[in-house]
Amino acid sequence: MKKIWILLAIILVMASGCGKKSEEKVLDKFKDTVKGAKSYTLKANMEIYSNEDTFTYAVEVNYLKDDYYKVYLVNQTNDHEQIILKNKDGVYVVTPSLNKSFKFQSDWPNSSSQSYLLGPIVSDLEKDDEVVTEKKDKEYVLTTEVDYPNNEELVYEKLYFNEDYELKRVEVFNEDDALMIKVMFSSIDYKAKLSEDDFKLDDLIDQDCCGNGDEQTGSLDDIIYPLYIPSNTYLKSKETVSVDNGERAILTFAGDRNFVLVEEASMPKSEFEIIPVYGEPLMLSDTIGVVSANSLSWTSNNIDYYLASSDLSTYELMTIAGSLNNPGTIVGK
Repeated sequence: MKKIWILLAIILVMASGCGKKSEEKVLDKFKDTVKGAKSYTLKANMEIYSNEDTFTYAVEVNYLKDDYYKVYLVNQTNDHEQIILKNKDGVYVVTPSLNKSFKFQSDWPNSSSQSYLLGPIVSDLEKDDEVVTEKKDKEYVLTTEVDYPNNEELVYEKLYFNEDYELKRVEVFNEDDALMIKVMFSSIDYKAKLSEDDFKLDDLIDQDCCGNGDEQTGSLDDIIYPLYIPSNTYLKSKETVSVDNGERAILTFAGDRNFVLVEEASMPKSEFEIIPVYGEPLMLSDTIGVVSANSLSWTSNNIDYYLASSDLSTYELMTIAGSLNNPGTIVGK
């Protein structure tokens, strides 16, 4: 009987050891596969959770080694499409419906975690010396810290792989373990035959997209007021001024946390326009914005917004921006 118990113990130890090796193997294989790929393409759905709202994007990514990226992001609620392009000339955020692009001299996407890009996910894993690996049912789950310098709310992510070690989804959580972002991959092709010619800005420009530019895509009949305002801060003044293509609203908030909010109806350009900016692309709930040290600008529901403050952190600017795009947003004259 004693020999039987010893034999069972040995079997259990061996089984446990094999399981652990399998869990470690998924980490090593994923890193080796991504690093070894000369190019890849992927398709995914991304959900961003903001309070009780869910914003869903269709995502397509093309990647070529040496930091070439082309990312299509389509908001599934309003079909608003934006493209992040990185090539040897810089980083661009293209908005086809407005016939314009912002251009950055930026280290994107290496300056921050990115839940829909494989390289930054690998970087997260390599920076964390305490990655947790576990087997749950038919999935391998890796848990690692994340680094979002412009969004301190996001602290860790879970990576889910199937039994063939294929990445199927990524979930990003806050410190309260609330799910904030979920990316579900429908396909990843590590043998895509891409070249530098696939990352040309000219190929993203639709010369006939916007007619002669005489019509606005939005209206500023109503001013949009933020649902979130920092404590001990109030609306000091509002002003509406005439501009070439309509009106511009300027809202000044004062108190403990001063800031200015500018709103203007979006206007498509008659010719494609490239706007050089200082800052970084920033994923908001329903669009891609431009963030700098003291300001945030973005387009949502055909309104251009500009938010500036020397008193607010980037996260606070994002919170105000998110409250402007909330279904319960206050509108008025």
